[in-house]
This record gives sequence, C-alpha cells and structure tokens, in this order.
Amino acid sequence: MNLSLWRSRHSCHPLKFIPIFWRLSPLNPSLSVNPKRTLKWERTQDSYCGDYNPKSVDSDIYYCNLNITRLGRQRKVEEARRVFAEMPRRDIVSYASMITVYLKNGDLQKAEELFRTMPGRSIVAESAMIDGYVKANRIDDARRTFDRMPDRNVFSWTSLVSGYLSIGQVDEARWFFNQMPDRNIIAWTTMVLGCARNGLIGDAREIFDQMPDKNVVSWTAMIKSYIEDRQIDEARKLFDEMPHRNLYSWNIMILGCLEAGRVNEAIELFELMPQRNAISQTTMVTGLARNGLIKTARQYFDQMPKKDIAAWNAMITAYADDGQMSEAGKLFNLMPERNTVTWNSIIDGYTRNGPKHEALKQFVLMLRCDSRPNETTITSTLTACEGITEIVQAHGLVISLGFEDDTSLTNSLVTMYSRSGDIDSAMIAFENLKAKDIVSWSAMILAYSSHGYGDHALEVFARMLRYGAKPDEITFVGVLSACSHAGLVDKGLQLFSTINQAYGLEPTAEHYSCLVDLLGRAGKVEEACNIVSQMPPEKRDGPVLGALLSACKLHGDITVANQVGEALLEIEPTSSGGYVLLASVHAAHGKWNDFALVRKKMKQMNVKKIAGFSQIQVKNKSHVFFVADRSHPQVREIYALLKEILLPQMIEMGYSR
Repeated sequence: MNLSLWRSRHSCHPLKFIPIFWRLSPLNPSLSVNPKRTLKWERTQDSYCGDYNPKSVDSDIYYCNLNITRLGRQRKVEEARRVFAEMPRRDIVSYASMITVYLKNGDLQKAEELFRTMPGRSIVAESAMIDGYVKANRIDDARRTFDRMPDRNVFSWTSLVSGYLSIGQVDEARWFFNQMPDRNIIAWTTMVLGCARNGLIGDAREIFDQMPDKNVVSWTAMIKSYIEDRQIDEARKLFDEMPHRNLYSWNIMILGCLEAGRVNEAIELFELMPQRNAISQTTMVTGLARNGLIKTARQYFDQMPKKDIAAWNAMITAYADDGQMSEAGKLFNLMPERNTVTWNSIIDGYTRNGPKHEALKQFVLMLRCDSRPNETTITSTLTACEGITEIVQAHGLVISLGFEDDTSLTNSLVTMYSRSGDIDSAMIAFENLKAKDIVSWSAMILAYSSHGYGDHALEVFARMLRYGAKPDEITFVGVLSACSHAGLVDKGLQLFSTINQAYGLEPTAEHYSCLVDLLGRAGKVEEACNIVSQMPPEKRDGPVLGALLSACKLHGDITVANQVGEALLEIEPTSSGGYVLLASVHAAHGKWNDFALVRKKMKQMNVKKIAGFSQIQVKNKSHVFFVADRSHPQVREIYALLKEILLPQMIEMGYSR
C-alpha cells in the first residue's frame, strides 16, 4: 500500500509516537539503520512523525504498543487511549498495554471493561488485573481471575498472596505461597512482610530463615518488621548479621532506635555509616528533636551540607513544641522555600504559644504567597481567633476555600462560636454540616450545656442516638452538665448509669464531678457525699471535691464543708480555688476565726488568689477589666454609663447596692 494513501486513511502513523533516539538506537534490533537513507521528521506536541516505510503491519502494531506504554508512563491516559482506538489492527499485547495503562493510573473500571472485550487470553493482562483487584480490595474478583488462568507466572501468584495478606487471611496466603511452582525473592519478601504486618513476627522470621537466597531488600524487610513490632534488640542483632547493607538499611535502623528513644545508639550508628544522604541527616534531626534533644538536633541540622525542606520543618516544629517561638520564627524567615507543612507548623506554634495575632498574620502571609491552606491550617487559624469578628471572617474563608463540608473544620467552628458566646451561629454551622461525627454531636451538646440550654442539649443528644452515633466520654460530660443546669436529677442519674451499663465506658473523674454538681444543686448533699465516698479513690480529684464543697456552701452544710475543704486542700495545696471556696463558706456563716485560719494557711503556703476579671472585644481590640480596676483609659465614661443605666436596672430587678 502507498504510504500517503495509508496515512490518509489512518491517523496512527507507524512512527508517529516513537522517539527519535529509539528509531535510530543500535539497541533497537527491529530497525536496521541505513546511513545513506535520508530521514525527514516533524515533531508535534506528543509525537514524532517521519517518512518511513514499515516492513509490515506487524511493525505498525509494535510501534503503537510502545507508544501506549510510553504515554501511560507519562500519565497521558487519554493520549494512550486515542492511540489504541485509532489502531487499524490490534493484538493481545495492545490490549494488555492499554489495560496496564488504566491500572497504573488508577482506573480499574475502564481496565475491567477493556479486559472483558479482549479477543484472546494474555497472562500479562490477567496478572495485571489480579494486581488491580487486590489493590482495590476486591480479593474475590482477583481469585476468580486467577482460577481462570490456564498459565500463571510468579507475578500473578505473588499478587494473590499479597491480597490475602492485606485482608488478614494469612492461612490462605500461606497455602497459595506453598503451592507456587516457582518463587522469586519478591514472593518470599512479600510473605515475610505480610506475616509481620499481621502480628505474626515469629512466622515472618521462620519464612525469612527458609529463604534460599536473601538480598539486602529481604534483610531490611525483616529488620523493619522487628522495628514495627518494637523488638529493637532483635532488629539490631539481625542488622549486625547482614552481609551487605545499603543506605536504606542504615536509615531504617537509625530511625528505629530514635523512635524507641535509644538516642545514643542512633548517634553511634549514624557516625559509623560509610555514607549518608539527605534522608539520613533529616532522620537524625527529626528523631533527636522528637526526643526533646533540640540543641543536639540543631547541631546536626547546622552540619547538613544541603538542608531539605523536611529538615527545616522538623526543626521549626521542635522549637514550636518546646515553646521557643523566637527560634522557630528565625528559622522560618531563613527558609529558602516553604510548603504547607511549614506554614502549618509556624501557625500552630503561634496558636499554642502566642501571640495569637502572629498566627493570624502568618496565615495572611501564607495566602499572599499563593500557598493553598489545608484543613490543618484552617483548624489552627480558627483556634487562634479570639473575637467573634475574626471567627466570622475565618468561617467565610472556610466557605470560599471549599472546606464547608469538612467535618473537623465545622466542629472547630461550632466550638469557637460557642466560646465566643454566639450560640446561634454555632447551631447554624452544626445544622448545615452534612456528615456529622461523634465530635460534631458532642460539640453542639457542650455548646448548649455551657450556655445553660440544658433542654436543647438533651434534644441534640436524643437526635444523636436516633442517628445511630455512639456517645463517648465527652458526650456524657455535656449531657450530665446539661441535666445539672436544667435541674433534671433523675434524668442525670439514669444517664450516668448508662455510661458503663449501656455503652461499656468507665466513668471518669469529670463525670463524677458533673454528678456531684447535679445532686448538690438540687440540695441532695447527703447523696452527693455518698457518691464521693463510694467512687474510686484515684478519681476523687480537686474538681469532684470542689463541686461537693460548692454544694455545701450553697445549702449551708458547714460540718461537711469543713471535712471536704480539708480533703481538698490536701489534694491541691497550692491551688487558690480550694482556699477561697472554704474561706467563703466560713464567711457566709459568720465563722470569722475559721475564715482567718484559712487565709493564714493560704499565706503560709504562699498561695495567691488570682484576681477575677472580665474581657470583651470591641473592633478587634481586647479590653480586660479586673475587680475595682481603674486603669482603662475610658474608665470615667464606663463608670458613668454603669451608674446611669445599668445600676438602676439592677436595683429594679432586686439586687442590693
């Protein structure tokens, strides 16, 4: 056939997609290059075209198959599919190549559709499909494909074994492994790692010892298995027995020592390494920092000839975790490049350690640098917001960035709105959330409970149970607190009993504190005392006794108050809360001598009462007021306004001056 006529009928030229170096390479046995022959080529975006007369149609198929594979490696799936679709003729290799391209690029559905239309059988395509099914956790389909194969290779056997190991069916995997006619080192290593990851470290070692040939990969796999099983001594013993080690072996052993807290051993191994790479040095910096040895980590960091971004991030995170934001900020400013992890580390550091406005500033800078924040970034930023205006702005940003349906972010929003006093916005954010988890329900219950809406909190709890969500410890803190504020004693007692009986949870000290507060508010001081005396001693902490002491103060039980107060001061001798509460009980009943003794003891223990204060935010500026505080620049106007407007209203409501 005339070449120009063939090209007019078919768009897939025999050399259209074959690179120049391949066509002229002496490594290509299918081509004999004639030095006298003049070649003309024209390069397009994804192909090469040339005036070349193929010897047969088989060569056309061969070159198109090569192109499909090449385009697949470049992740150009649509271009590969187009080459396949436009081929005038296809062979089994064509189908196998296209199926492999789909699978390598994560499209199992199209691979499966094409596999069903194959005109013949191909061990390559069948093995590839088994591997694809295994990776998609469709082990039954992988097994069916395997059983239909007239011939199998070591890859198909190993893929199926790997699939059974991945779902924990070790006996089934072991059976197939034993049936394999031939095993290569990959099959052996797959069994070793699979047994270890299923907790059968002894079986893994048995298989490892049976291996006829071991290479550095199999040795390292066994060492890694011991490390993951926290058997560092066994890992080190095997490491010392290795005939040959590579960089990965050294790095994994050093990492294992660092994760186990064996820092000196890690340093010793690092110094013995015949050669190191960036991973070795970054591993040391990260591991030392996580073990709290920030100064040593910084020494290794400074010695790195070329610092990768992971090492920079490790040091910044270490300084932030240690509260050294000045050092973290210096390193951050010196970084040649940053990624999302970097920004998250510095923002989270300022959020936890302050100043919080610096966290918001860094977030703004991140956006200006065209770095896209993720869920972690937004969560840290939300936590740094202190005023309702900042929270609303952050909420708008959550929506604009497309994170509105992110459950963890919305949970943070519910909590932040609640803390700022905007319970309505908290409720709206909660109701608009499509996928609510236990944290979502608990956050809304706690929000209503902390604002005194006990009935609303219990309604949300009932909805949660209808939804099928299982409450956790935090949920019960919210509902018990709600019962306390709403005066629902019987309901609270019934819910407390279900913590263990219905949900198998152990009541915490916080649950007991809520229960004591519930009974105390209702005047059932004797029942509250019985609860405290019968509860596990290790859970009888300051908040529990404080709740009981508050109940005694509320209902004038001075005898019990003295006993509880003394017990509270023994548990928390340096906390001002117990002293102040006990002193106020004595003062309320005119026991001034006892009052003086408590204050004297407080002075002897050098315990100082933390001054009470209130805080409001106006136009993004925080204003703090202590008791009898006259330091505010507008104090005259404030007191005048209180005297003219607020005081008359308070007197009218029955408050005394």
